[in-house]
Amino acid sequence: MNRPAPRFREKAQVLDEAALDRALTRIAHEILEKNGGAADLTFVGLRTRGITLAQRLAAKIARIDGSELPVGTLDITLYRDDLDMRGAPVVRGTDIPFPIKGKTVVLVDDVLFTGRTIRAALDALIDLGRPRMIQLAILVDRGHRELPIRPDYIGKNLPTSRRESVSVRLREHDGEDRVVIEEPEDA
Repeated sequence: MNRPAPRFREKAQVLDEAALDRALTRIAHEILEKNGGAADLTFVGLRTRGITLAQRLAAKIARIDGSELPVGTLDITLYRDDLDMRGAPVVRGTDIPFPIKGKTVVLVDDVLFTGRTIRAALDALIDLGRPRMIQLAILVDRGHRELPIRPDYIGKNLPTSRRESVSVRLREHDGEDRVVIEEPEDA
């Protein structure tokens, strides 16, 4: 029996537009520092907001370092371990128009929770070739890991309860840049 999804209301704003931008700028600097520059770096964003964040990080690195880095899109739908619980999957496609073999791939997503999405992303990425290294950049790490996944770059650590939800709102999708914690309306 399928229950309707819970409705959520905003509980607290944790990043405003300026703080979100500062977090991405810091991550861009950390990526350059850890890798000794931008040579052989590529970005791959997870649908949907991970793609936008990857594009923003690549643009920030271009302004800092002058390097134009390729950005790809990864759809992990068919790699998920919960397909049987979600109904008919909607595949939106992967678009990585550059070789990843021998490159350092920075995988980008908006929120890290259980780690299952990233596990699926790693499987999908490896099916496309063998990168030299895969690094993980996350805007918000909310904890509650079920798999041994740890990001290399974190915009904000945000302890939450399992009942809460983290909503990353980006101008390109939502008309605003901010991150909020939401709670079920029945709370």
